[in-house]
This record gives sequence, structure tokens and C-alpha cells, in this order.
Amino acid sequence: MFEEKLHQFEPIFYPRSIAVVGASQNKLKFGTRYLDSLIHVGFKGKLYPVNPAGGEISSLKAYPRVRDIPGPVDYVMVAIPAKFVLQVLDDCAAKGVKVVQFFTAGFSETGTEEGRQLEKEIANKAKEGGFRIIGPNCIGVYSPANLMPYGPMPVLGQVGSVAFISQSGGHAGSIIEMGMRRGIHFSKVVSFGNGCDLDSVDYLEYLAVDPQTKIIGAYLEGVRQGRHFFQLAKEAAKTKPMMVWKGGKTEAGAEAAASHTGALAISDTIWSAMLRQAGVIKVDSLEELADTLLTFQHYLPFLGHNVAIIAGLAGGGGGESVSSTDACTSVGLNVPPFREETRRRLKEILPPAGSILRNPLDMGGVGGFVDILEKTMEIVVADPEVNIIIINEHMDSLASFLSWETLGQMNDIFIRLRRNQEKPIVLVSRPGLGSEQRVALERKLSDAGITIYPSLDRAAKAIANMNWYFRFHRGWQ
Repeated sequence: MFEEKLHQFEPIFYPRSIAVVGASQNKLKFGTRYLDSLIHVGFKGKLYPVNPAGGEISSLKAYPRVRDIPGPVDYVMVAIPAKFVLQVLDDCAAKGVKVVQFFTAGFSETGTEEGRQLEKEIANKAKEGGFRIIGPNCIGVYSPANLMPYGPMPVLGQVGSVAFISQSGGHAGSIIEMGMRRGIHFSKVVSFGNGCDLDSVDYLEYLAVDPQTKIIGAYLEGVRQGRHFFQLAKEAAKTKPMMVWKGGKTEAGAEAAASHTGALAISDTIWSAMLRQAGVIKVDSLEELADTLLTFQHYLPFLGHNVAIIAGLAGGGGGESVSSTDACTSVGLNVPPFREETRRRLKEILPPAGSILRNPLDMGGVGGFVDILEKTMEIVVADPEVNIIIINEHMDSLASFLSWETLGQMNDIFIRLRRNQEKPIVLVSRPGLGSEQRVALERKLSDAGITIYPSLDRAAKAIANMNWYFRFHRGWQ
């Protein structure tokens, strides 16, 4: 059964040929932008522009209709007005196309009987013609392993093990962009819009058995097969961490979801309870989703929830220690006092004035002294009561009086510790000016498997999400 599911989805995420209906000489049209993105990233398969005028588009021969294309076609992307799509589907059936993705909107999301009826008709055409539909009203697939960019985005990120299912094309694009900036490495992403044929249940069935996917994220506005979805999620989450962001929690949000993708509202209380019972993490924003995906991608499972917080690398760590403790304890993490032996060893190397030797640890502004920082980190990591270490680094603040070379040496300490022992090391650094040196340093940390969060609140929430998942699935709740 697994092999059959993988085979069914191969033309969706690994097509060998793509036709773009709606490509034209107008470089601003979505169809042309999508075609040009495929060309730009070096898609290895066959590409076929489809336009009634024929001729040549983006240096490729264009065909008036899909059925006129001489070779086999796996995947067809449609970006033309809704009133013309039925004829295209007849051509797809005649050609033996495997999957049709509709960027085209104007279906059930309009709330009109005409739109709902047209959506039913395209679903029926697909069933009769033996092909599947992605959409309508969606941007479609991102498959970096197959050199398939996301719609008009002419870039590809590093291939990884994170998959993302989204009813929103915009949210899918945003999570891909975040991933490229912060080092989330995707196996595949799909936005499916109205989901008149393939919907969240179908994609979850596939991702649950996809060997390239180890972590699953989703943005959903509603599900048509609620019981089946949650049973699938429960089974998938046993082996693959899964997190879901539900849109339309409020009455106004539910109304917006209905006009966005035609989604049916589900009570947020019921939704939250069912996710928890299934062992699925519920997140409440795109930022929390990205933070949690990164945490799972970078760190091994850990069941302990005792956090050591290091502050005051650049001075003034007292208030930050208080707010950091609040951020952790408010989401169920512990900030226990260091053992007496740990405090004694810290007292030997840290200055008595300005430093606070309990947990959180205020270093009294000596974080730039690399030898002291390294010894401090080794002592804190060695404390048996500590399961994870959070460092308030704030790179731009440090860079105001330290050289970037020194900052690099400081971060090399964190990287060595990350490699040489199992306790997670995470960094908090407020967004800054995005200097070339900072971007390079953040990339180096990400490549070493160290996650950087823009605030301690976000770091704490992501860590708590991961901790809850592993404790739940090992019966520690």
C-alpha cells in the first residue's frame, strides 16, 4: 500500500514534464512567471508553454492546446480565466495528463452557486479523465529535490526533511521564505487552496509514508473528513512530529476562511482538543510554526524540561534574567537553581561585581572574554540538573563594542559544545540591521544545527512544544 501511495504522488512532486497553460509574451502574467522560474532554477524535465497563439515563449516552442504537445505530460499548471478551464481539462484527459494544478480562482470561494457548480464540474472531469487536481485557487507545489520552485519564486532552498501542507498559497510562500532565511530545509511543500479533489487528508496519507519527510507542518482553515484526518494525524504523529496552525479561530476569521478557500468552520475548542488527543502540536502563528519546525529539525529528542539561561554577555542582564524566567515558566519549562558545585565553580571565574551566579546566570558583561565564556559554558553544561541551555546573545548589541572576529570566536564555542555533547544549545538574538557579518554568522550557526530565535518568548514556546511532543508520545504526560 505504501508503494502505491508513493507512486500515486510521484507526478505531483516529481513530474518529468510540465505544461503551463496561460504562459504568454507578457512577462508579468503568472503563467509566464511560473514558466520562467522553472527555467531559471534549471528544471530538468520537459517544459511546454501552452497558448492559443502558439509561436515561441521564453525561447520554448508554445502549443495551442495541451493535446497538441508531442511528448507525454505529467503535470499541467493552469493560469487562465475560470470560464475557459473545462476545455483544457478535456484536452488533459485526451493527453493522459497525471495531475492538473489550478492557479485559476473563481470557484467555490466566491460563495456563488455558479462558482460552486464550476468546481464540481472540474472535479467530475478529473474523475472521468483519470487525473488528479491540485486546487483550484492555489499556487501549488514546491519540490526542491526535483528543481521545482514555488510558483513565481525563482529560487530553491536546500533539500531537507520538513514537509508543509497549506490551504493558503501566501502562507506557504512565507514559510518557504522563512526557511531560506533561517535554515528550514524542506522535502516538499504544497498549497492546495479549495481542495476540490486532493485535500489535506490525501497529502497527509502520502507524507506519512514519504521516506524523504521526517517532520510535518500544516496550515488549515477546515477539513472535510474530520474524523479521518484526525485518525491519520494520530498515526502519523507517532513517528513524525506534526504541528498544525488552524486559521479561522474567531467568527470573523471563519468568515474570512470561507471566502478565501470555501473552508467550513470548526470550533476552535473542539479542534484544539482533538489535536492534543492525537499528539499533534497546535501552534497559533506562522512565526511559532517556523520556530517549532526549526527546533525539531535541529535537536534530538529530549524529555527533561530544566532550562539554564545565560544573560548579561553584553552587560545589563538583570532585567533580562527576570523576563527570561517568566517566558520559560509561563509555558511549563523549569528554571531550577544551579547545584552548589556549579555555583562554586562559576564563582572562581566570574567577577563578583555585576554577575549573578544562580539560574538565570548574569555574566556581568564579560561575555566578550572568550576564555571566560568557554569555561562558563562548560560548567553550566556539566550541571546534571540542566537539560537545555538558552543564551541571550543579541549580536548587534555585542557588535557595538566587540569586533565581529571576537563574536565569531564566541559563537565557535557554542558550535563546539553543540557538536561535543547532547544537551541542546539555542541562541536568542533580537532582529538587527542585517549586516553582512551577522548574516554570515547566523548561517554558520544554522549549518551547525544551532537555532537562533528573535526573542526568548518564542524560543521558550518552541522548546516547550518539542518537549510536550516527546513527553506525550512516551507516556510522560
